[in-house]
Amino acid sequence: MIGTDLAQAAALLRQGKLVGIPTETVYGLAANALDAQAIASIYSVKNRPSFNPLIVHVPSLAAISMYAQHVPQALMDIAQAFWPGAVSILVEKSNQVPDVVTAGSDKVVLRMPKHSLALELLQMLDFPLAAPSANISNTVSPTTAQHVEDGLGSQIPYILDGGSCTVGVESTILGFENGKVVILREGGVSREDIFAKTGIETTPSSEQTIQSPGQLKKHYSTQKPLYIVESINDHIAAHSDQSFSALLYEQREVDATTHLLSENYNLGEIANNLFATMRAADQDSTDAILIEPIREVGIGRAVADRLRRAASTFIS
Repeated sequence: MIGTDLAQAAALLRQGKLVGIPTETVYGLAANALDAQAIASIYSVKNRPSFNPLIVHVPSLAAISMYAQHVPQALMDIAQAFWPGAVSILVEKSNQVPDVVTAGSDKVVLRMPKHSLALELLQMLDFPLAAPSANISNTVSPTTAQHVEDGLGSQIPYILDGGSCTVGVESTILGFENGKVVILREGGVSREDIFAKTGIETTPSSEQTIQSPGQLKKHYSTQKPLYIVESINDHIAAHSDQSFSALLYEQREVDATTHLLSENYNLGEIANNLFATMRAADQDSTDAILIEPIREVGIGRAVADRLRRAASTFIS
């Protein structure tokens, strides 16, 4: 059921139920982050691997002290600069956070979402919300309430409708290794944004183990194959026995069913439209989806990350 009743959403969450909630990044499948049984339901409904940790959503900067300890000053500075917003931080968890939330890790990912309904809901509750994307694992993330209804509507009692997501890709996740801030997942805030606002340099993490969401090699997948190709038209010409959809970064002519991500290669617009456009291409009558590599600057890195994890293969 889709609706806008905050009181109903809050009541269900207090009962240990799951609720689809809007954020500025993607819609989340929310549960009481301090209720291990409710968290187990998230993993079950999403068919999510138990080794893949969850993000805990909090209503304020002050809540960090309740659910984390020994927070590096650099991560605190970034949270102060960007919260509420599309930045999450991986920090040492407090004893309040159940191990099931962190997949057994002693660290937890925290975020304060920048969405009025999500924040109002969090402020109504006396617990934080664990809320991974509200979709079956390894499928395209939802950016509208209807996307959630289409995928999980039969399994959850309520979806809070907050309109279309304004960012459209998941949050950037930052950690702290060897005295430096590292990127665990590219997302809605770029490393350029972070440096411009805080003066703090960030680099990709060298850690190989899964520490946060969004680190699985295969993720965000469409049902039909999605191929990253150097030239859409060249690929179509070489495979005339198949029909293709093309995801385009700007208006241009290609010999395929087209789905436009942006009129003029606007990276923010591309990120915002990515998942909804992937869903549209997945539902048309073609055999496969084609997209060319994106410029990996700013939020383009987050788009490139999602495409690599969604793609069946990269074809040169």
